[in-house]
Amino acid sequence: MIVIAEAGVNHNGDIDLAKKLVDVAADAGADYVKFQTFKAEQIASKNAIKANYQKRTTSGGESQLQMLKRLELHDDDHLTLINYCKSRAIQFLSTPFDLDSISLLKDLGIELGKIPSGEITNLPYLEKMAKSFNELIMSTGMADLVEIENAVDVIQSVGFPKDKLTVLHCNTEYPTPFSDVNLKAMQTIASSLKVNIGYSDHTLGIEVPIAAVALGASVIEKHFTLDRSMEGPDHRASLEPAELKNMISAIRNIEKAISGTGIKAPSPSETKNISVARKSIVAATPIRKGEILSDLNLAVKRPGTGLSPMMWYKVCGTKAIKDFEEDELIIV
Repeated sequence: MIVIAEAGVNHNGDIDLAKKLVDVAADAGADYVKFQTFKAEQIASKNAIKANYQKRTTSGGESQLQMLKRLELHDDDHLTLINYCKSRAIQFLSTPFDLDSISLLKDLGIELGKIPSGEITNLPYLEKMAKSFNELIMSTGMADLVEIENAVDVIQSVGFPKDKLTVLHCNTEYPTPFSDVNLKAMQTIASSLKVNIGYSDHTLGIEVPIAAVALGASVIEKHFTLDRSMEGPDHRASLEPAELKNMISAIRNIEKAISGTGIKAPSPSETKNISVARKSIVAATPIRKGEILSDLNLAVKRPGTGLSPMMWYKVCGTKAIKDFEEDELIIV
């Protein structure tokens, strides 16, 4: 199970703030802390409008291009963050949004590539991602099953091994209404396309990612921030530090809970309780040797260290082989 703490652009263009986000992700126990790598001019024209959620959480007068320009991480910032992640024993990850950014991350030695939902229909981008990284994770917000299958076909067409690809079910609305989550679609992706699956979450709270783990997700991605009240496009739909830590703790617990063999048998921890919780056939009253054993002089009581009550009809009708005191375990 891989947990990706999505810092995204919640650093607001400030490298010191980005380092604090690394600290939060490391302290919470995430496997990766993920940022976003892009050249604003390569992904948005001056005429590109903001999404409604971006309009609600950023300066009203600026364009999408102006907003993205403020949120860029410079090339040198990436190396700074990679080294800082190493010092905090957490893996660095970043989503490239354009072809030059793919090259930058590859040149920096990044081996895991993350494809964002908005690029799932970008054929040249998908091909370059598949040629640049050893493993890929692809989000699928706004996509239908046919579009996901087409993207997988493009990735495989350049020789990328399917077992190195993980497809994340996702909804690209910030925050996502619970009624739109449709977690069952994650399992549909797995059964239809025969790929590794995970879930990228944009709901409020931590319940849905935990449920996704229980339903088979092998990767969970979740946005987080230092403070939801900060200005920026993604802060409102992000977890705060304590929530991120609680989510990851719960995921680790669920991971343990579903990791068994699937064979129904007493576990090591409960075996010691068998004799305490189960019952045995005992004498309900004093019984003399040779007396016929029946429901008139037998009872079923704890502990479970004697004859199992499942032998009741085999014991009834036989003769007592010795004297028994009340509550004494019956032997035959």
